[in-house]
Amino acid sequence: MTNVIEQAAERLWQAHAAAQPCDPVRDLIGTSDVDAAYAIQQRNTDRWIAQGRRLVGRKIGLTSKAVQKQLGVDQPDFGMLFADMCVADGEAIDITRILQPKIEAEIALVIERPLNHAKHTIADIINATAYALPALEIVGSRVAGWDIRLTDTIADNASSGLFVLGSRPVKLADFDIVNCGMLMERRGDQVSIGAGAACLGNPLNAAVWLADVMARVGNPLQPGDIIMTGALGPMVVAAAGDVFDAQIEGLGRVSALFSE
Repeated sequence: MTNVIEQAAERLWQAHAAAQPCDPVRDLIGTSDVDAAYAIQQRNTDRWIAQGRRLVGRKIGLTSKAVQKQLGVDQPDFGMLFADMCVADGEAIDITRILQPKIEAEIALVIERPLNHAKHTIADIINATAYALPALEIVGSRVAGWDIRLTDTIADNASSGLFVLGSRPVKLADFDIVNCGMLMERRGDQVSIGAGAACLGNPLNAAVWLADVMARVGNPLQPGDIIMTGALGPMVVAAAGDVFDAQIEGLGRVSALFSE
């Protein structure tokens, strides 16, 4: 299996390096071997860190019940966030940085206390969270045509691309994380709507899941870590020249501009 892990990791690594989508990796590891998929993700994470990239947090994917049903799973997945994936609010983005980009609005949490229990509660997450930010995730897939199953997306760092953080921190006590409405527009046209409840019923549920998993694998969340908790509404294909603005009730606005 080690050779298969290396082969799959190399396929995704080369797709990223060449900016050329590759075949799915499920031909190597199947569609249900989650441990193998995370081993592939970790192999490339280790290579990135060895090259000097700085790990700054995690993203949670598959938080939509509809998407889980589509992929035949009953839980989320996670991927790594590196510092060079973070884009400033409104900063021009070269769309060639992401393969097959799509965008979705999310709530980001920034952690200020370690989350190292075997089992966490929502209270643990609240107590450990410094603040929340409105955010946009620009997802991308190294797999051609987004032809993915669960193991493909996990292996491919949960289809991570870039992420945009708003710049006005808000305490959890100062907005309704479950019932907050989200509206995302492309140059003034509505393209996605949703609410906090669209993310596993409550974005804090997603954070509890992540904290438990990271503690279980021996890499618990630490102060300063960013958590992208998951989509609040449908993702939208992004193209050069697009300008997206997302407004999350009580949390504020965040925007992404793709250069021509």
